[in-house]
Amino acid sequence: MSKLTDFIKLMTGHFDNKEQFDKMQTEGKTYPYAKHINTACNDKIKNLPENFNGTFVVEESYYKTDGKSHTSPHLFLISENNEEIVLSSYDIPNGEDKNTFSYDSMKAVDYSELNESKKFTPALYREKDGVCLLYTSDAADDRISV
Repeated sequence: MSKLTDFIKLMTGHFDNKEQFDKMQTEGKTYPYAKHINTACNDKIKNLPENFNGTFVVEESYYKTDGKSHTSPHLFLISENNEEIVLSSYDIPNGEDKNTFSYDSMKAVDYSELNESKKFTPALYREKDGVCLLYTSDAADDRISV
């Protein structure tokens, strides 16, 4: 399998922080509960370029703190550049509700209508000794293992 395929398998699925949330609650600490649903969505993007080497992913993030809920959807592109995996953010497509955007609600959209987010600096991931490291810059001190 390619690094890109392996990374996409790690990044897609259903995730939550229930174990951490329960522990913090037991300790009397206020901590938000978070649930993420990450779904590959190339099937909903029309006219991808020939030999397109990437996967678009809808990230549905749901947070609950003090009984209040908050939703934060995103559209990401995961691609490979040399030996790095690149995570880029895209604007929610025009015509979609930015508050309730999800894979299930996503309408088919033409690739040419997608816009890379100007607010997001792409994240670079590199594998080292079987661990995927997030590089926020080329400085070695700026790495976070994922």
